[in-house]
Amino acid sequence: MQANNHITTLIPQRAPFVMLDELLHSDATTTRSTFSIQPDNIFVEEGVLKEPGLVENIAQTVAASAGHQAKLENRPVAIGYIGSVKNLEVFFLPKTGEQIVTEITVENQIFNVTMVTGKITCNDQLAAQCQMKIFINQP
Repeated sequence: MQANNHITTLIPQRAPFVMLDELLHSDATTTRSTFSIQPDNIFVEEGVLKEPGLVENIAQTVAASAGHQAKLENRPVAIGYIGSVKNLEVFFLPKTGEQIVTEITVENQIFNVTMVTGKITCNDQLAAQCQMKIFINQP
């Protein structure tokens, strides 16, 4: 798939809660996105993107993946909800002005529940990772 600069066509979130800039890649199992951390982001404190922003970024990457698939199938973009976050590891907090790259891998999908592994890198170093369960509310 081609990169998409219109991320809000793929996710239900709107400013100031958008935690993605661009969808780099999306297929049946893997999705990658980017996000440049701005000083006015609601999850930035003392010049770093805090843990809730990292978790939300992973969740929105899952949403963008589902939104991309919905667009391919000419369906409306669905709303998703974080069901659980497991094994969250934060190695460092990215700073304002830096760009993070997030990759999610679909581990399992049953009906409207998607289980993923998410990893965030910054400057080619692993910043955070977790497993996440997302519930998609199909229209």
